[in-house]
Amino acid sequence: MKDIEIKGMVSAHCIIAVSIVMATIVPAVLLDDYSVYGTHLVWLYICTASVAAVNIAIYTLLGVSPPAKKNTLSHKVTKVSKSCLYFMFSCLLFHGIVVLYGAPLLELASETFSFAVLLSTFTTLRCLCILGPNVQAWIRVFSRNGAMSIWDTSLQITTASSVIGAWLGAFPIPLDWERPWQVWPISCTLGATLGFVAGLFIAPIWIHWHRKQLTYKSK
Repeated sequence: MKDIEIKGMVSAHCIIAVSIVMATIVPAVLLDDYSVYGTHLVWLYICTASVAAVNIAIYTLLGVSPPAKKNTLSHKVTKVSKSCLYFMFSCLLFHGIVVLYGAPLLELASETFSFAVLLSTFTTLRCLCILGPNVQAWIRVFSRNGAMSIWDTSLQITTASSVIGAWLGAFPIPLDWERPWQVWPISCTLGATLGFVAGLFIAPIWIHWHRKQLTYKSK
């Protein structure tokens, strides 16, 4: 494992983290009455779009995803179509899971789906950028000792931290504190976002710390 690979990951993760900060600060300067709490859905949409665009751009430039067996236009269109389909299915899946865990079924449905899109952006979109629309590769990466590169390991960490952050964010909602951030799904989106950002910084640190024990082999 080369130091340059870890440095590349640090740079990529810092840019993604900065995109979240900019998605929070810049609209507050340009838009009136903009705030994470007061106009939460607007912030959520801007943050989701920003993270998605930056992830796609960075991992395309880095060439992290596996090389295509065919470089034809039809193959590229098929790959993009499958990626869009997988992402939409992920949004619906997360929406269903969140509802099963207690989110309103019909009331605030748009808020729930928006949260599912954000969570899919933090998890599924990164899988699509790094692994492509390959379900077998996804299963391999998230199985025991399935990582074959530092990017696979970063996927494991950021995905877990995003989901855990969203789960922890749900705990304050039923408490009778009457805080503005307890309104659904603010605390969950903030928890997922903080968990995702934490994962971005934890991943390269953990990989660097354990690089002598990490021996990636082709499988």
